[in-house]
Amino acid sequence: MSEMITADLVDLDLSAETKEAAARALAERMVALGRVTDLDGFLADVAAREAQMPTGLDGGIGIPHCRSAHVTEPTLAFGRSAAGVDFGAPDGPADLIFLIAAPAGADDAHLTILSSLARQLMNEEFTAALRAVDDAATAAALIRGEKPTEEALGAAQAPAEDVPAEDVPAEDASAEDASAEDAPAEGAPAPAANEDRPPFRIVAVTSCPTGIAHTYMAAESLEKAGREAGVELVVETQGSAGFTRLDPAVIAAADGVVFAHDVPVRDKDRFAGKPTVDVGVKAGINRPGELITEVREKAARGEVTSGSAPDTPVDRSGESGEGYGTKLRKWLMSGVSYMVPFVAAGGLLIALGFAIGGYQINKAPSVMDHFVWTQADSWGALLFQIGNVAFGFLVPVLAGYIAYGMADRPGLVPGFVGGAISLTINAGFLGGLAAGLIAGGVVMAIQRVRIPAALRGIMPVVVIPLISSAVVGFLMFVVIGKPIASAQKGMTDWLSGLSGANAVLLGALLGLMMCFDLGGPVNKVAYAFATAGIAVAEPSDSAMKIMAAVMAAGMVPPLAMALATTVRGRLFTRTERENGKAAWVLGISFISEGAIPFAAADPLRVIPSSMVGGAITGALSMAFGATLRAPHGGVFVVPLIGNPFLYLVAIAAGVAVTATLVVVLKGLRKQGPQGAGAGAADGRTAADAGTKEPVAA
Repeated sequence: MSEMITADLVDLDLSAETKEAAARALAERMVALGRVTDLDGFLADVAAREAQMPTGLDGGIGIPHCRSAHVTEPTLAFGRSAAGVDFGAPDGPADLIFLIAAPAGADDAHLTILSSLARQLMNEEFTAALRAVDDAATAAALIRGEKPTEEALGAAQAPAEDVPAEDVPAEDASAEDASAEDAPAEGAPAPAANEDRPPFRIVAVTSCPTGIAHTYMAAESLEKAGREAGVELVVETQGSAGFTRLDPAVIAAADGVVFAHDVPVRDKDRFAGKPTVDVGVKAGINRPGELITEVREKAARGEVTSGSAPDTPVDRSGESGEGYGTKLRKWLMSGVSYMVPFVAAGGLLIALGFAIGGYQINKAPSVMDHFVWTQADSWGALLFQIGNVAFGFLVPVLAGYIAYGMADRPGLVPGFVGGAISLTINAGFLGGLAAGLIAGGVVMAIQRVRIPAALRGIMPVVVIPLISSAVVGFLMFVVIGKPIASAQKGMTDWLSGLSGANAVLLGALLGLMMCFDLGGPVNKVAYAFATAGIAVAEPSDSAMKIMAAVMAAGMVPPLAMALATTVRGRLFTRTERENGKAAWVLGISFISEGAIPFAAADPLRVIPSSMVGGAITGALSMAFGATLRAPHGGVFVVPLIGNPFLYLVAIAAGVAVTATLVVVLKGLRKQGPQGAGAGAADGRTAADAGTKEPVAA
């Protein structure tokens, strides 16, 4: 296999002014060598990765990277900018820019080389040499790990140890960088005054979405800070090349844990019952010393957490420094995300029960008492009753996983208990929201109490569930339950009374929300609002109209993008045209996320157009009086829709309006077919500046 970086992939006079232009300039070198097959498609993948989290690092480094189907072999391009390029680093622009391209199925050997480069970037001697070198071939050799001559580096000092990356084990890569007075590789002793005490021991896990760069840079940064602080710190890097689990004995002996991650920590239960700091991967790179101090302080106070892992970064309470509003949104999204599968399964089963047995099937006796194998009514009753049981979990799951998002696994028990109480006292979804937030808050308060070491092992499984459930139960039954139940009844009565212009305006608003972030928090709020209304045995006519409007509007964006790529394909890149084919299926299935690739590439044109079409569809659906008993299914549940023909007319109108607006707005760029890629890059600039990555359902 050819070398990952050669002189042809080095630009020591990079003149780009923006991160998009810098990525394009370096990617063009990869295309020229046949390493990248589709420039625009690859740049779209780079932009999507950048939208997840800026790739600028302190010290003047930018490291855009991605895994892409358009990459033929692992490749690294390097550019040096005199003016600097802003990659979102806290300390300003980057003058050293590395573009890492990994194939969708990159082999472990090359990923190991890439991880070693990431660690080298934390070495000041290495970056100083790159700033001083004046020859592309020498720069490429330096990055490959080949030791250049001092003459080639000029005044810069060559790194003391430049071992080929693939020969350096991940856990030992930082040892060579330690000075003679530093501690041995297995950990530094505590200061002299504390020689009679064992050193403080920390285990850490680092991971990032791509698993190529930030994972290993955070590990190197934490290890270096650990040596400086005089603690034993061992890191498990969960990167793309896989990971080697820490020795259970090392974890058992640890006094604290640091998680620096943007994807779920695998096998997180191994670290249960220890003081834990849980942050994003960039915090591990930029402020490792603070994290070590924080975990030591938690250990001194006796704070411990469970080791269960949230399924997505959204479920975590967030990094320190985030505003309360941001944390609250993440907590609520955690509950909604776990609730949606129950909504889909239960709602579709109920809808199938109605389709087979008729709308009186909810009056049927229990199938335990009466079930005839040959009667359709019995099968309809069976499906309805199974779905009804699934719907009974909605509020407890919502409350339980809101508390889980706040306080991890100890929040589950009081959250589920509070949600069940909400159903008992008829407080509904409002009660579930309150119960989840209260449960999470109570558990977080208990976790801050200093606990004797002898009791730490039973805190997550006995003490915290017991105390928190009692507190949540008392508050829900005696203090706040009745007022919330009254508010829930008032809201239900108000919705049932909506008619005429008010109903149309509500449909337009819900349509705007469904198309604003295509599966993100605002979309989920509208969807949860609609499903709450039909999550009863006998939903009102207004609730079924709201559900119909929400599903219709959610189908508009992907269908409109599919139509636009069909009628005016030259306005879109080849990758977008391929995505358009898939968007047909996603759209008719009510999966709004099918439009995300288009919105990420060109948000200023796609998102407003989608919102206009969604508002029209929602308003028309309400005006036509379309109803829906199923919370999901797209066109596959049209037989269950009231006024199905007019319902499809409403969807078609919204799709036509959105597709027309997108085509017109893209056409106004006054660019030919070759300019589509540049336009997409312009849209990505706007996305990076002001649009957060939507969260899939």
